[in-house]
Amino acid sequence: MKRKKSSSFKYEALVGIGGNVGDVIKRFRRLIRYWQDCPHVKVFETSPILQNPAFGQVKQPDFLNAVARIQTSLSPQLFLKHLLHTEGRFGRVRLVPNGPRTLDLDLIFFEDFILQTKHLNLPHPGWKSRISVLVPLGMMQQRMKR
Repeated sequence: MKRKKSSSFKYEALVGIGGNVGDVIKRFRRLIRYWQDCPHVKVFETSPILQNPAFGQVKQPDFLNAVARIQTSLSPQLFLKHLLHTEGRFGRVRLVPNGPRTLDLDLIFFEDFILQTKHLNLPHPGWKSRISVLVPLGMMQQRMKR
């Protein structure tokens, strides 16, 4: 059964959450608490956290990943800015592409929007090939069927 959206949170988004530096599980919990206090964001549902191998040129620890269904009053562009700001608040530093990170937030879907801009592509171009998205999303869908 699909829950009804709150009128002030008119958009629904799917966000990929990942990290592989420090106490990632503790950081995920802090992220959810942070979002609970954010006036423009409401966490609707989260998947279980899964461990996935890292990818990229740099040797690094495995990632912990999850996805979250979010409701927001922000536009796609402003929501992306919010996600980037949140990564920074949680210690994200971009030294190497696909390098180790404290927190990685990817905007996977935003309603049924299809966008291609310099800074935002919706849906996320890599979502269909990322086990870090497909498996947690599948687990959330299984839970919804029960």
